[in-house]
Amino acid sequence: MIIDATFWVMVSFFVFLGLLIYFKVPQKIITLLDENIENIKNQINEADKLKEDAKNILIEHEKKISNSKKEVAMMINKANEDAEKNVIKTNQDFHNLMESRKKNSEERIKQLKNQAIKDIKNTSVRIAIESVEKLFKNSLDKSKLDKIYASSIEETKLALKKKSS
Repeated sequence: MIIDATFWVMVSFFVFLGLLIYFKVPQKIITLLDENIENIKNQINEADKLKEDAKNILIEHEKKISNSKKEVAMMINKANEDAEKNVIKTNQDFHNLMESRKKNSEERIKQLKNQAIKDIKNTSVRIAIESVEKLFKNSLDKSKLDKIYASSIEETKLALKKKSS
């Protein structure tokens, strides 16, 4: 048997393996690897839990956004309805105001017309009285004057009755 360097390499290799087994290095490596595997599994499980939580939160927020959009749409619709109601109410108020002003104007015109008629009647009566006074002053015959006076008063009364009716 020739003992050469390869033999000693082989012997030292087996001694090395024996020492590793004696000091339980493979078991320690397996334990370390198992711990690392377990640690990685825990991290993966925790990541999965976080992922599920994130999905739940996302779904919840999407629901909130959807509800918010619905509420905004409802608020916009309500605002539009209120605006339409306000426009209609304002328009109605405006028409009522104009109708009221029209009635007031018509009443005022009637009052002015009646006042004008009264003024015309008063003026015509005053003119008639002045005419009668002139006739009295200018006439010589009292009986003739009485006739003219009576006929003038009758004519004035008839004219006033015609105008007032």
